[in-house]
Amino acid sequence: MTVLELPRRISPGKALQDGFTLAWRGVLKIRKNPEQLADVTLQPILFLLMFGYLFGGAIAGSTSAYLQVLVPGLMVQNTVFASMATGTSLNTDVTKGVFDRFRSMPIARSAPLIGAVVSDVVRYAVALAVLLVAGTIMGYRLHTDPGSLVVGVALMLLAGLCFCWIAVFVGMLMRSPGAVQGVMVAVMMPITFGSNVFVPSDTMPGWLRAWSDISPVSLLTEAMRGLLNGGPVAGPLLGALAWMAGIVAVFFPLAMRAYRRRVA
Repeated sequence: MTVLELPRRISPGKALQDGFTLAWRGVLKIRKNPEQLADVTLQPILFLLMFGYLFGGAIAGSTSAYLQVLVPGLMVQNTVFASMATGTSLNTDVTKGVFDRFRSMPIARSAPLIGAVVSDVVRYAVALAVLLVAGTIMGYRLHTDPGSLVVGVALMLLAGLCFCWIAVFVGMLMRSPGAVQGVMVAVMMPITFGSNVFVPSDTMPGWLRAWSDISPVSLLTEAMRGLLNGGPVAGPLLGALAWMAGIVAVFFPLAMRAYRRRVA
C-alpha cells in the first residue's frame, strides 16, 4: 500500500491556489444544490415587499418614494445577513468530518477556510442581483450612472468579505450549525435594524440615534445611497471603510486562531 507523504511546508502561492480550488468546490456545491441560495433569493424579495408596501406610505409618503431609500439600504442589510452563512457552512463541514478528509490531503491547512470565504462571494452577488431586479420591477430607479452602480456592488462584495470573519469566528467556536445561526442572528439583527436602513436616524431616541449615526451599517447605507441616488459619498465611505478595516483587524486573527484550534 502506497502511503502519501504530506509536504511539511506549503508556499503562500500554493496555499492560495488550493484555496481557490476549494472555492470552486463551493461554487459547484451551490450549482448542485441551488436551494442553498434560498436565503439570498427569497429574503431580499420578502423584505422589499413587506417594508416597501406596508411602511412605504407611512415613512416616505408613498411606496415609490420609499423604494429610493430602501433598496440601497437593503443591499447593505442583505449582504451582512448573507455573510452569516460562511460560519454556518464551515461549522457544518467541521462537524461532518469534511475537514478531517481535507487534513489528509496534500493541501494547505488554510485552504478550506480560504475556499469557504471566497466562494461566498457568489452568494453576495446573487443577493444583490435579486434585490436590484425586484426593486426595479417595483419601481426603484438608478439616479446616477452604471459606473457608480458597479462601484456600489464592489463595495458590497468587499463588505461581505469583511463581515464574514465575524461569522467564521463564531462558526469555529460553536458546537453545531444551529448554534452558529442563532448567535449570528442575535448579533446581526440589532446591528442592521438599529441603523438608518429602514427609517431616518433623526426619528430615533437619542441613545439609539447616537449609535445609528456611527454604525457601520448606517455608514454603508449612506454611501450606497450616495452612489445610487446621488449625494455625499466620501464621508460615509471613509467611515465605512474604517469600520471594515477594524472588523478584519479584530476578527481575522481571532477566527484564524479558533480555526487552527478546531481543526488541529
